[in-house]
Amino acid sequence: MRRAAAATLLLLVLWPAAVAGAAVKIRANLPDIEDEVMCVECGTALNVSQAPSADRERALIRRLIARGMTKQQIKAELVVEYGSNVLGEPPDKGFNIAVWLVPVVLAAAAIAGVWTTVRRWRRVTDDEREAAGDDDGEGLDADDRRRLERDMAGYDL
Repeated sequence: MRRAAAATLLLLVLWPAAVAGAAVKIRANLPDIEDEVMCVECGTALNVSQAPSADRERALIRRLIARGMTKQQIKAELVVEYGSNVLGEPPDKGFNIAVWLVPVVLAAAAIAGVWTTVRRWRRVTDDEREAAGDDDGEGLDADDRRRLERDMAGYDL
């Protein structure tokens, strides 16, 4: 009974600290956002773009970070300012889901094709072995059989 009371007391003491820790907002930073958004002028990632419009985007991001906005809030603000093309990855809704699904479907189809091909090759090989029979040379012509027996006679089996 004392253990249960001690555990409950410990939980009550630690609970506010855990809730407060979960509520802490992670501060956004320029390099983290810069590699996930695009330069609207040249269409490259903002972290590699040297265009004047990229400098204006960086300045806007710095101002939004200074206001204390989170990464998601900053991205939403960039979409409002520049349109959805500013995001480095397409949103995961509507037709854009195809961007995420097509590579997965193609990879699954490729794996299935390889698996089917390997099974067919193995089946043909097994069928050929069955047709030839594992009969120690019964399928050989006379010359090959004599040569095989002469070669085998040289081994002490």
